[in-house]
Amino acid sequence: MPESRPTSQTQIADQSAAASPSSASTSPSSPSASASPSASASPSAPGSPAPEILLELVDDDGVTIGTAEKLSAHQQPGRLHRAFSVFLFDRQGRMLLQRRALGKYHSPGVWSNTCCGHPYPDEPPFVAAARRTAEELGTAPALLCEAGTVRYDLPDETSGLIEREWNHLFVGLVTAPLAPNPDEVDDTRFVTAQELKALEAEKPFSVWFRTVFEASLPGIREIAGRDW
Repeated sequence: MPESRPTSQTQIADQSAAASPSSASTSPSSPSASASPSASASPSAPGSPAPEILLELVDDDGVTIGTAEKLSAHQQPGRLHRAFSVFLFDRQGRMLLQRRALGKYHSPGVWSNTCCGHPYPDEPPFVAAARRTAEELGTAPALLCEAGTVRYDLPDETSGLIEREWNHLFVGLVTAPLAPNPDEVDDTRFVTAQELKALEAEKPFSVWFRTVFEASLPGIREIAGRDW
């Protein structure tokens, strides 16, 4: 069963994070600088092998115990690792969803939350969440708040992969126009709570969506109101 751990800490992402991920501001109790990805995660020259992307392995208390290559951590039986999920809303209280690009190796073409991913080793989850939102959607959050953590083991029958994650949850606001990266995002949509229910009944969603959504609900309601 997923285990959810709430937190009330609030942080604000500077709009310039779209140009510089490390510009995201944090509260005094949180790390304020982004860790640079390892050289193995840098873009490769044409014709060279795909760069290795590392993520953080954690124990059952969320403490870092090492690193692993991204794909290998998702192959059965999976390895518990750090992740993040973001839920952003517009000023009308509608949730921003994305449909994952068809070319992605994991859960292509399904609807999911605003953004999700994995911090680089030693990268604070808040910084990773702001960075990756800007990379995928072309704009940084106007407001980003911590909403707890949730730990789960969720097999994906379609891909044969498994999500064994210690997931840091974030909720916030988006106010700038979107410019989605087509390599990452096939479509976007702002939805009300009722429209989300209808879309879930009609279209496939990521295997983790419902788990991270329900774990984030207290924070979502603080941001977007009790209609959620």
